[in-house]
Amino acid sequence: MKVRPQNSRAADGQSIAWGATPGRFPIPTVTPTEGESSAEARWLRAVALGGQGRYSLALAELNVAERGADVTRVERSLMASTTASWLRQMGEHQKAARFDGAAIAWVGMGTAGDSPLVAEARCDALTGLGADALGTGSFGAAEVALSRCESLLREHRHGCGLWRQRLRFHWVRAELSMFSGDGPSAVRHALTARELATETISLRHVTKTELIVAAAHSSVGNVEGSREGAYRVLDACSEHGLVPLRWAAAMLLSGLGEVTVAAPIVDECAALLKQRGGFLAGT
Repeated sequence: MKVRPQNSRAADGQSIAWGATPGRFPIPTVTPTEGESSAEARWLRAVALGGQGRYSLALAELNVAERGADVTRVERSLMASTTASWLRQMGEHQKAARFDGAAIAWVGMGTAGDSPLVAEARCDALTGLGADALGTGSFGAAEVALSRCESLLREHRHGCGLWRQRLRFHWVRAELSMFSGDGPSAVRHALTARELATETISLRHVTKTELIVAAAHSSVGNVEGSREGAYRVLDACSEHGLVPLRWAAAMLLSGLGEVTVAAPIVDECAALLKQRGGFLAGT
C-alpha cells in the first residue's frame, strides 16, 4: 500500500489532507499546476479543512469546485462522498446516503478494467453507503455495500494501492461487526486496518485507525486496552488539531467510564465545531 506521491504541484494539499501535517492552518491556497485540475486542488483543500472540523470553509471550497469548468464526473463523485462523510460525523446518516448515492451515480457501478481513479471514487461511495446504512440500523444494506466494495478492492489488488479505500473498508467492517455483536471480527478488521496504516504517512488516517482499534477492544471486554488506546488518540488529536476525532475519542472515553475527563472535552469540541459550521450527534 502506498500513498499518492507528494510532488511539488500538490505537496501542501496532500500533506494536510492525508499526510504528516493534518492540523496545519491556515491552509495555503492550492494552485493547480501540470496534471492537476483546479477542482482536484480545491477538493484536497476541502478534505484538509474537513479533517480539522472547519466545515463551513470546506463546503465553500467544494461549492466553488463544483462550479468549475474543468470538473470531471470522478471529481464530482469524490466531492459528494466527502460531503457525505462530514454529514455522518454530524449524525445525519440519511442525508449522507443521498450524497453517497449521488457519488455512485457519477461513476456508475462499473465494469472490469475501470481506471484506478474511478475505482477510488466508487469504493469511497460504496464504503460510505455501508456506513450510512450502519448508522440507520440497516445492517443487511451495509453488508451489501461493503461486499461490493470488497470485490472491487480485490479486483484492484495488483498495481493499484487504493490505500485510503482499503483502510476505510476495514474501519466500517469493524464497526459493522461491533454493532452486530461480533467483537472478535471487529478486532480482526481493526487490527488489519492498523497493519495497513503502518504503510501510510497520513497521520489523520493512522489516528482514526487507532480509534477504531480502541473501540473494537471495548467490544470484546478489553476495557483497559480500549481506555489506553482512546487516551492516546485524544493526545494525538489535541496535538494536531483534529477536532472531530478528538470529540469521538472523548465520547468513547465517556462510554468507558471516564466521564469526568471526557465531558469537558466533548463540550469544548462541540462548541468549537458549531463555531466552524457543524454540530455533532449526541451534543
